[in-house]
Amino acid sequence: MSTAPTAADLDAADPLAAYRDRFVGTETPLVYFDGNSLGRPLRVTGPRLARFVDQEWGGRLIRGWDEDWLSLPERIGDELGRVCLGAAPGQSVIGDSTTVLLYKLVRAAVALRPGRTEIVLDRDNFPTDRYVAQGVAAECGLTLRWIDVDPAGGVEAAQLEEAVGERTALVLLSHVAYRSAWLADAPRLTRIAHDAGALVLWDLCHSAGAVPLALDAWDVDLAVGCTYKYLNGGPGAPAFAYVARRLLEDPAQPFVQPVQGWIGAADSFAMGPDYRPAPGIRRVLSGTPPVVGMLALQDMLALLGEAGAEAVRAKSVALTSYAVTRAEERLGDLGVRLVSPRDPERRGGHVTLAHPLMREVTERLWRRDVIPDHREPHGLRVGLSPLSTSFAEVESGLEAVRHELDDLRA
Repeated sequence: MSTAPTAADLDAADPLAAYRDRFVGTETPLVYFDGNSLGRPLRVTGPRLARFVDQEWGGRLIRGWDEDWLSLPERIGDELGRVCLGAAPGQSVIGDSTTVLLYKLVRAAVALRPGRTEIVLDRDNFPTDRYVAQGVAAECGLTLRWIDVDPAGGVEAAQLEEAVGERTALVLLSHVAYRSAWLADAPRLTRIAHDAGALVLWDLCHSAGAVPLALDAWDVDLAVGCTYKYLNGGPGAPAFAYVARRLLEDPAQPFVQPVQGWIGAADSFAMGPDYRPAPGIRRVLSGTPPVVGMLALQDMLALLGEAGAEAVRAKSVALTSYAVTRAEERLGDLGVRLVSPRDPERRGGHVTLAHPLMREVTERLWRRDVIPDHREPHGLRVGLSPLSTSFAEVESGLEAVRHELDDLRA
């Protein structure tokens, strides 16, 4: 008889278990394996939105801009930096989409390395990162230097050492790989890029809110990330950008982003004839702040601050480790393979399982309220948001995968 703890045992011993009740929908039998694509909403967010409509928007009207809203991108950016990014104030800001911020920071970065002609990135990076890099390379006459990686892993130090050199302007990498969940050694890879004289831009979309970050301590130059995954900001919630203070304050090489808009100007309401960038991180902004889109993010940052980044990471490791163990026990005989790192120290907040029938399995699971997502080739991605996912949910979802695979193979 197995003496391994059951899902019920693990839930009973989980110090963060009570946080699950703070999310909408967790009282239902639906199994949600896609919190790394769109996080569940918090129960407090609905009333917050209603109060905003009735009191701030409806009550203060345009006065809200001067009283509060114009400063939100930087204030919430500082809170995000404190709670999740390991970033001192004045280096993080909220606004735009991940794609737009990637473009802004990639363009600004290559301009800071004149005479260098290459952007280094890996072929399994998220499509947006690759597409933006391709566009900037075409626009600026640069070359892309590609790193081929194991699709079940990610960029290793030796690979980056071989790829960078005196022509490298920028290295663009994901901290957690969207497909495999490979957790990059950010401090080491950043040092390798810096030793070659290059800047580094980290995509944090699959790590912010699930994996502790220390951008200042790691000497990171630039970073972007979305807020609707582990940060539970809701569909289309605005993204965030991080720019190290040393880049913002270097008078010899001014940090210039390419989308110059009124809100990023030194005096937004002067409406002057010429653009002068605002000091500090505000210069990354372009247009009117997405105020409504930041409200849910504030709720989740408060919850993450209460729970603590290290505790959240411990729960994440426990969930993914349980998923790996149970998947191998329940699905291994059906030919299901793990295509994520086995070592939890090299794994982010999701696990990908491969089988030739996973596309069909995913379609069937959605119809029975078990919600993973499918990633080519043949991958079923199990995204486990630490504060809203239980071990019992993992067990139930994997049993459903077993049932659908058995049925398809019959």
